[in-house]
Amino acid sequence: MVEAWPGGGTVPRVATQVSQSPLGAVPLAGSGVSFRVWAPSATRVAVRVAGSDHGLEPVGDGVFAGVADVETGDDYLFLLDGDRLLPDPCSRSQPAGVRGPSRVIDTSQFEIADGPGLALDDLLLYELHVGTFTSEGTLDAAIPDLARLRKLGITAVELMPVCTFPGDRGWGYDGLYISAVHPAYGGPEALARFVDAAHRVGLGVVLDVVYNHIGPGSEAIGAFGPYFTDAHTTAWGSAINYARRGVREWAIGNAELWTRHFKVDGLRLDAVHAVVDDSPVHVLAELKSRVDGLVISEMGSDDFRPLEEWGHDAMWLDNLHHELHVLLTGEQDGYYENFGTMSGLVRELTRPRPERLVVCAQNHDQVGNRAVGDRLAPDAHRVALAVVLFSANTPLLFMGEEHDERAPFQFFADHVDPAIAEATREGRRAEFAAFSAFGGESVPDPQDPQTAKRSVISNGEPDPFYARLLDLHATLPRRLDVTAQGKVLTMRRGSATLVADFDARTVEVTE
Repeated sequence: MVEAWPGGGTVPRVATQVSQSPLGAVPLAGSGVSFRVWAPSATRVAVRVAGSDHGLEPVGDGVFAGVADVETGDDYLFLLDGDRLLPDPCSRSQPAGVRGPSRVIDTSQFEIADGPGLALDDLLLYELHVGTFTSEGTLDAAIPDLARLRKLGITAVELMPVCTFPGDRGWGYDGLYISAVHPAYGGPEALARFVDAAHRVGLGVVLDVVYNHIGPGSEAIGAFGPYFTDAHTTAWGSAINYARRGVREWAIGNAELWTRHFKVDGLRLDAVHAVVDDSPVHVLAELKSRVDGLVISEMGSDDFRPLEEWGHDAMWLDNLHHELHVLLTGEQDGYYENFGTMSGLVRELTRPRPERLVVCAQNHDQVGNRAVGDRLAPDAHRVALAVVLFSANTPLLFMGEEHDERAPFQFFADHVDPAIAEATREGRRAEFAAFSAFGGESVPDPQDPQTAKRSVISNGEPDPFYARLLDLHATLPRRLDVTAQGKVLTMRRGSATLVADFDARTVEVTE
């Protein structure tokens, strides 16, 4: 079957034995649980529940399947060739973490209200890290703030990854079991409650997902089959082998899980430049053809394949942030080297179809990837966020920006493997060798629990200036006129005018 898609051209929907039923453990309507696992590297596969083994049968394409007389809530492991017990690569719950058993979850029992429906024309994103948004660091603890965010004018909360990663603390981008909600955040039931609560106050939920690599411990997943390939490399770990149908279903099935079972309204795909696929249909184009909701891709450079070839709805582009940051701080180390001109700023503000580009004054990367996770100074932040909110692009606020949060957002982790923990420390120090402003010893220890604790935000009252700009963004016509004279930028939308002086670090808005 061939379907039309928004980017132009067509995307063939591939129907294979692997994709006829979801991988993982799925409770049946009557009784029992259906188990399906892609394990072409094994000759025999069984599922072990409460000390009893239930054999699975090969059904083609490297898949083993069967029904076992077990129940929702039971813990299980897959037994490969009679001698290796491992969690399910498509586990929907890992209550004891990455080294514990998987748990059978019945997502059909979740009661989640329908979402408000998201459109790019009114999308205003709020990026939130569950572990540091509240002192409790859980999805349930974040729920009371959702109504406040909606009242402020936010239309969708963007959750940083909530999948299960090693340890309790981390950003989530080193997830291992990508379909299992992190137990420290409350597990799958807590995500269902969070999405339901967001929908009930009129907020959408966009979930950050990672399909470019798997975190430490990936050998447990690689034991099932050739999930990884040496044909490509990534900066974070082994490249994922999307030439194999089972691996494609591992990723696309994950996207379908969030959007259909948890009613998430959209996905933000991390660092898609590192998702390499030479197949006739790119895996991320196929993903878009099969999921419900918005698909937003992070692309760090002027590479518009997500929009022009894969049919995605929007993409992160860091260029506007970089132009603003250099103009306001003078920093030109590392990746800031080629930015910091008024002409570059005007270029970024006047790109065609601006609603397709998600822009920010700060985000988790641009704060957290600094040596000490420091945020912009208040006067610089005021100018940068004002330009972002007055732009015709789709704005994203990083948690706390609405009240000019002063707590840092530092890089933290909780790796359970001592060798990985030490490598993370050393790598973090080495990363800043190219930045003259920082010495390696000044970089906080990612493994220290205090590094995460320092990053918890205060959730203060919103600044009236930002609240006004949020309201203007939603009510002014989309057409934007931009001019620059020296270091003064003038932006006009409808009856409103913004004037930003980058030398004086001042900004005024008149109507």
